Amino acid sequence: MLMIFVELCGGLGLFIAGMNMMSRGIEKVAGDRLRDMLKRLTTNRFLGLIVGLFFTAVIQSSSAATVMTVTFVNSGLMTLLEASGIILGANIGTTVTALLVAFKLSAVAPIFVFVGAILCNYVKNPTARKSGDIVMGFGILFLGISMMSGAMAELREIPEVIQFFANFTNPFLAVLLGLAITSVVQSSSVTVSILVVMASQNLVDLHICMFVILGCNIGACTSAMLASLGGTKNAKRTAWIHLLFNIFGTVLMFVILLVASDVVENIIHFFAGTGSDSASLGRNIAVAHLTFKVFQVIVFYPFMNWIIKLTYLIVPGEDGEEEESAFVLKYIGKTLPNPAVAAYLAVQEMERMAHMALDNLDLAMEALNEQDMKKCEKVFEMEKYIDFLNEQISDYLVKINQNTLPIGDANMISAYFHVVNDIERVGDHAEDVAELAVQMVGNHVEFSQQSLGELAEMMEMVNKMLKESIDMFVTGNTENMQEISDLEDGIDEMERTLLDMHIQRLNQGICSAQAGVYFSDILSGLERVGDHAINIAFSLVEAKESLKTSNIKYSLK
Repeated sequence: MLMIFVELCGGLGLFIAGMNMMSRGIEKVAGDRLRDMLKRLTTNRFLGLIVGLFFTAVIQSSSAATVMTVTFVNSGLMTLLEASGIILGANIGTTVTALLVAFKLSAVAPIFVFVGAILCNYVKNPTARKSGDIVMGFGILFLGISMMSGAMAELREIPEVIQFFANFTNPFLAVLLGLAITSVVQSSSVTVSILVVMASQNLVDLHICMFVILGCNIGACTSAMLASLGGTKNAKRTAWIHLLFNIFGTVLMFVILLVASDVVENIIHFFAGTGSDSASLGRNIAVAHLTFKVFQVIVFYPFMNWIIKLTYLIVPGEDGEEEESAFVLKYIGKTLPNPAVAAYLAVQEMERMAHMALDNLDLAMEALNEQDMKKCEKVFEMEKYIDFLNEQISDYLVKINQNTLPIGDANMISAYFHVVNDIERVGDHAEDVAELAVQMVGNHVEFSQQSLGELAEMMEMVNKMLKESIDMFVTGNTENMQEISDLEDGIDEMERTLLDMHIQRLNQGICSAQAGVYFSDILSGLERVGDHAINIAFSLVEAKESLKTSNIKYSLK
């Protein structure tokens, strides 16, 4: 009996390890592209449902899909309505694992493990090596299934075990059992797959398994609920949408099964077949899982707005009630998110930081023109905020770089460090302008109207260049590369021209020598802002070109 238990644990361990390896491998190879699909193709609930279904079916984890959705909502990048569609789709997509298990592929599992090992250890191309994790994980998953099947076959020879399962007929306890097991392993796919294996050895019947599946639906919400802790109110509401949908669906199906379980079983037999062999029973359970999910989505799809409104009663209030002066991170949190969205959130936080630096530079120039000391104080305070973001984002980049990221994101981390530094330097130049304004007021120095007009003209070019550079960095759209380069050349040329014109004014006695020093310092600072702007714009372009060169080298080898 002890050896059977050990074999069962070993098989379950291989199954979970294989599924996680396969899921992580997919996230490494295509996580960035899947993430972009998840974010961009969810403009309405139905489209979100389709995307959520496809996404979950590919990565074999509804938990990963819902946790990623909670992360997007927490960061303000997705609405609750959009998130609800993804959650519905994820609930259907999660049935794919059990369907795969029902089609016994254990015989070819060693081949997948062998091919995966070759890719992981002997192929130098990074993408191919990461793809090896997917192939090997797939094989290990079915090796685990094979080991569990062997152990359960031995359990059939133990009368006490057969008697236990024969007496386990209480539907309510079955639901609780499914809930408990799934809450622990945090994957309904694992629990239902175990049921499929048990059914294939004639240890359990379809009737009681249907109730266990209902419990799995609620237990699968654990990951999303945990991910929402410490998040925004909308993040908590997203997790509650997932939980409420599954609770309502479970209650509805529980009542239907109590009243008309024979009808439900006939429907499942119609789609899965009515063979008397054990493999047919396993397919019936997998199809039951799929049928329940599809039925629940069809029934509750029209009522998702009501469920969303219910979450506002459970989680009342609004975010943003903290003091405006508090230094906060909007997109990245204290805990590390799913690797597939970790770098994406860093980019969003950097975009926020960049716009703060740009606004602070505008404010500093206004303070200079108006000699407004209150605005100078605001510039200094905002600079502290920018420094805070610089430190927090840099620490965050270090942490996520120590974890396994999608290949596309991992190759960009170095560029992100440079971008954060360039943004921080833009903030420093804004502070420099404000400090010069304070000095000018203290020394009773003023610029001529012509000088102020020239500075405003140069600032307009710098402003435009910064905005386009930030946009290019965030979107990756390189259409404005040439325009940004031309603006950089124009700023350099304008600096030289304006300095020559100011020297002429000095020679004519129109401006004082002290004003000339301040004017020269501000021009030089604005020119350096342009340098940082072009660094921001071209950072990812250079990183991507480097990645292409690296891949070409690997392919040549």
